[in-house]
Amino acid sequence: MSSSHHHHHHGSCADESADRQRLLFAFVIIFVFMIVEFFGGLLSGSLALMADAGHMATDAGALFLALMAKWLTAKSTDADRFPYGLKRAQVLAGFLNGVGLIVLVAWLFWESAHRMFNPQEISAGLMLTVAVLGLGANIAAFYILHRGNMEDLNMRGAMLHVLADIFGSAAAIISALVIMATGWVTIDVLLTVIVSALILRSAFPLLNDAARVLLQGAPRDFDSEEMIGRLKAKVPAISNIHELQIWMLTPQDPRLVMHIQVDGPSRAQAVLHSVKEILATEYNIHHSTIQVECPDCPDENIFHNDPDRNSSESEETEPAAGHYHKAQEASA
Repeated sequence: MSSSHHHHHHGSCADESADRQRLLFAFVIIFVFMIVEFFGGLLSGSLALMADAGHMATDAGALFLALMAKWLTAKSTDADRFPYGLKRAQVLAGFLNGVGLIVLVAWLFWESAHRMFNPQEISAGLMLTVAVLGLGANIAAFYILHRGNMEDLNMRGAMLHVLADIFGSAAAIISALVIMATGWVTIDVLLTVIVSALILRSAFPLLNDAARVLLQGAPRDFDSEEMIGRLKAKVPAISNIHELQIWMLTPQDPRLVMHIQVDGPSRAQAVLHSVKEILATEYNIHHSTIQVECPDCPDENIFHNDPDRNSSESEETEPAAGHYHKAQEASA
């Protein structure tokens, strides 16, 4: 028998609406000043300003994803066309954001190497003005987000992104002050490399995590042997667990399927209930599909010659034919 369990947490609608507004205001501030810093960098000749604009792009991306996550979670969709809703759109956007940031950093490194050997004149006054405005924008966005719900991972993550960008703006200000005081324009290149490294520090984990979800990978801390051992220890009626698979719809929404063997059909429902409760309370898995078997696994009986299950027979054609005929007999 199979069962699918759905569990949803409902917070305060007023708090959710307030947090969405905070994310929107912070996103608008960061996005606008990202554009200002980029063109300010072009006009002043400062690569550090353009690098900080790139760092602000990571913040804008993070804020946008957090905002979209809240919006998509509340949005109803056609269950036939999108059975899981639109939650995974945030993962796709995160992947594209990560790729774009790596391309940006590659350009910054290339331009830094070029300017190291061919220094360019920088308008330090304009650079300082734009950098100070950018710092003010980051502080304003940080203040808006800090007033939100810090138990919400989206809000906390977005706030940490903005906090990191405050240091990027500070680096651009230091660069401008050094150039105004000494005329040493190489400081602009050096700080650009530092800020670019900060961008990579955000981009690579974002890209890696998004790819892991899109490729239906398991959560990083998942240990199948540990889970099987714990379930068997806590539910003695379980004689065997197999076909255990876990993947992520989003990083916050893991899904699980598995087969559980029990020694008699009378215990099946109680075992199913106990396993669901353990998955929810100890592993934060609220969506699972579990096949309870008494005692044999029908999949093993029907599909024991499946070439996908027996890699040693993957080159042969007979097992596939046997699989097909057995499946026909089972359905007849």
